[in-house]
Amino acid sequence: MLRYNVNLEGKTVLVTGAAGFIGANLVRRLFADVKDIKVIGIDSITDYYDVNIKYERLKEIEALGRDWSFVKGSIADKELIEKLFTDYRPAVVVNLAAQAGVRYSITNPDAYVESNLIGFYNILEACRHHEVEHLVYASSSSVYGSNKKVPYSTDDKVDNPVSLYAATKKSNELMAHAYSKLYNIPSTGLRFFTVYGPAGRPDMAYFGFTNKLREGKTIQIFNYGNCKRDFTYVDDIVEGVVRVMQHAPERQTGEDGLPVPPYKVYNIGNSNPENLLDFVTILQEELIAAGVLPADYDFEAHKELVPMQPGDVPVTYADTSALEEDFGFRPNTSLREGLRRFALWYAAYYGKN
Repeated sequence: MLRYNVNLEGKTVLVTGAAGFIGANLVRRLFADVKDIKVIGIDSITDYYDVNIKYERLKEIEALGRDWSFVKGSIADKELIEKLFTDYRPAVVVNLAAQAGVRYSITNPDAYVESNLIGFYNILEACRHHEVEHLVYASSSSVYGSNKKVPYSTDDKVDNPVSLYAATKKSNELMAHAYSKLYNIPSTGLRFFTVYGPAGRPDMAYFGFTNKLREGKTIQIFNYGNCKRDFTYVDDIVEGVVRVMQHAPERQTGEDGLPVPPYKVYNIGNSNPENLLDFVTILQEELIAAGVLPADYDFEAHKELVPMQPGDVPVTYADTSALEEDFGFRPNTSLREGLRRFALWYAAYYGKN
């Protein structure tokens, strides 16, 4: 295991995308675990999905009464990012701000270029001019594209993205590598695998399915149900992020005698791909148990098997051996347990049947 070399106690941490699903959970976790930490959050709070959920997450953070500052704005605003770094001088930066979603990138490419490329460039430039101990940033399992080899390893070539979203995430890794090499910025990229949980993103399948089933609409299951996804519960993702934050990659000398940049990439996934039909079965059982749907709900009448969508891949499957080896951690929340927590949250937030 690696030795921690970044002490978060008493430090200032900048979290971009702080009103987002992973961002808000990370902020709450940092306040729960770390003494005297100051967290600066920034989020543009776009209407890509229901902003009420985002404001609800922020309200929960506010209620903690900790050393928390929030700025509503975009990381694509270079002047704003420069001001944040100048005013607060963060020691650690966690970049989770991004325009998410594979399918949305097919119809709205501008949003991805602005947030995922220009925004990330602004973060890198700020880290270059204001010395930071560690930059941690979100990549995605989508960078593996139509990779035939499973499980997906960070040693695999990832040169064939099948969506613009995936291409922007791969570019983040390349940009971070260049800045690490040129300016000695310790950076770690995290490839997240299908994150889910309470107060998650309504555009994700489990949330969208629940909304539709509750409204009596038909859900579409892509690739005729023959897709597999490495569903990863949000608490497991956050656990991985917190551990990784505390070890900044160190500059080393390679076998050729040349310096190796302080740069790493890890997968964070459950390493247990679930078939979509099994996933839907578990989801419906937990929604009935939580009272979101009636016990006699006719699921067969509300299911439609359809072909694969552009930009989708048939399977995602994380090889997390490097994360286990370096940080002694692997995600382990079962899909049933995770969906149960989501269903209970949904019942409390939206009401029972």
